[in-house]
Amino acid sequence: MTTPVALVTGSGARRVGRKVAEALAGRGYALALHYHTSRDEAQQGAAELRTTGIEAEAFGADLTDESATRDLIATVLARFGRLDALVHCAAIWKPIPLEKITAADVRKYFDANTLATLLIAREAGLAMTKQPSGGSIVLVGDWATVRPYLNYAAYFASKGAIPTLTRTLAVELATRNPAVRVNCIQPGPVMLPPDLPAAEREQAIRGTLVKREGSPRNIALAALHFLDNDFVTGACLPVDGGRSIHSADT
Repeated sequence: MTTPVALVTGSGARRVGRKVAEALAGRGYALALHYHTSRDEAQQGAAELRTTGIEAEAFGADLTDESATRDLIATVLARFGRLDALVHCAAIWKPIPLEKITAADVRKYFDANTLATLLIAREAGLAMTKQPSGGSIVLVGDWATVRPYLNYAAYFASKGAIPTLTRTLAVELATRNPAVRVNCIQPGPVMLPPDLPAAEREQAIRGTLVKREGSPRNIALAALHFLDNDFVTGACLPVDGGRSIHSADT
């Protein structure tokens, strides 16, 4: 039986991407762990997975660089021989008050969160179209693009494009190979920054219907759902505890 191969971007540091990679390893996937700056953590993560019998290797790339992104997919294919899944978790996220946003800030967010998403999904998807078995791509957006809150205008603009990219790529790739699917997860508060003020943390939790913070495992389970269900494509799934449909202030 052929071992399926997954590439998880942004899985160097121990954040959501790493948890997704570990969940895929538990399903028997061989893992390509992508990092940009977290080289040591990514290599350590790959080594830890190998001790459990999972085939894993770390790969570095700046996903805003078209050539580097193309080379990343080529290198993963050369190493593993195939690519069955891409879960694109890499992103940047930082508050900037509206009055302080510069054009450079906007370009930075669009490069990291929008352009990089298109480039990596295109390269991975086109590689998958050449495989009879196709493949599955899972992108990561943000629930709050439908109910934005303060101080993230540049970030939300860049993430607001992800649902459109999801649908567009689903159509583009399926016309080349119907076995290639593209879906999107829209996370809520699943791994709040450790330096987030207590009041903001409580506000985020109070804003959910389930009245608690989620975890990276919730995102991993959503990714597995999209990989497992071969009759779903072009869909966006909020994993946000109900924040996208509920406001604690109303």
